[in-house]
Amino acid sequence: MTQFCGKTKICYGEDAMDALENLNATKAFIVTDEFMVKVGFVDRVKSHLDRNGIPHVVFADVESDPSLDTVIKGTRLFLENKADLIIALGGGSPIDAAKTITYFAHKASENPIKLTLVAIPTTSGTGSEVTSIAVVTDKQNEIKIPISDELLLPDVAILDARFTRTLPASVTAATGMDVLTHAIEAYTSREANVFTSIYAKYAIRYVFKYLFRAYNCGDDMEARENMLLGSCMAGMAFNNSGLGITHSIAHSIGGIFHVPHGLANAVILPHVIRFNSFDVGIRYQKIAQILSLPAATVEEGTASLIDAVCKMNSSMNIPNNIGALKIQESEFKAHLDTIAGNVLNDICTEGNPRRPSHSDIVDLLQQAW
Repeated sequence: MTQFCGKTKICYGEDAMDALENLNATKAFIVTDEFMVKVGFVDRVKSHLDRNGIPHVVFADVESDPSLDTVIKGTRLFLENKADLIIALGGGSPIDAAKTITYFAHKASENPIKLTLVAIPTTSGTGSEVTSIAVVTDKQNEIKIPISDELLLPDVAILDARFTRTLPASVTAATGMDVLTHAIEAYTSREANVFTSIYAKYAIRYVFKYLFRAYNCGDDMEARENMLLGSCMAGMAFNNSGLGITHSIAHSIGGIFHVPHGLANAVILPHVIRFNSFDVGIRYQKIAQILSLPAATVEEGTASLIDAVCKMNSSMNIPNNIGALKIQESEFKAHLDTIAGNVLNDICTEGNPRRPSHSDIVDLLQQAW
């Protein structure tokens, strides 16, 4: 049996934030980071809550790649405040932290109350606002831990592109390539279906049409809005289809070498496309055809897609090999077996069209270096 599920109410457009004024809650717990406080974005959320008469407390200690320690600290504060509404404001890190706090709070309570989880993304990248997946970092063991549970699925996603306008070009690029990786891996996953493919194909089109525009001009609001929608579509796709080893490798490299997730995905993606090409069948060719790239044969379509991804990276100053990142070669080689082991144990690997062995991953990493 094939299934497609989606419970998140998606609100988008200029008045999307008004959705906060229609929520029923006794107290809100806002999960965010210091930058969101500094630029006044948290005040925008507070304003809508004040108009709805909902008191609130702010937890702004979330760092990039939220740690287990941060999530535990947030969970304790949340339980102390007895809130019934959690609002995540920020990029993937605050949203993942809020989702994990929701999960831990539910598991820690003997009689858990019904919580409402609202996600307001400020980057066009993770799609976390519509997925039941979160990633936290075990900094002691230098590993990123993906968590998958229906409790993590937000009740409401608010998409307001104005929050993304101030993103630096480098962050726009990396998070945008994260969207592309989500969409391509969702489309080629072992669990892909007709519904996930619709969302994935639209997301792929949006990235190739709008990402460089958003990167090149941060005030291009049409590009910003469509990248935010594309990110959400890709999230809806992979939440149902799963992902692949691009993400598994990025999780491990990010955990060990502290490479931002979107950047790691961007660098690794062309190498994984080549690695998976035999087992994907005609699907890379189909993507190339969607993008009007040369694709008379499966091989030509695959080569065209790899070339297009590499050119997209290069146009935004993203390298196409791991060796160009700030990683020492000796350190990388010393961790090859560890990374390969992490990849084989990563939940994202289950969806990869090619079932890899330990030596397959080591070879792929060496080629990607």
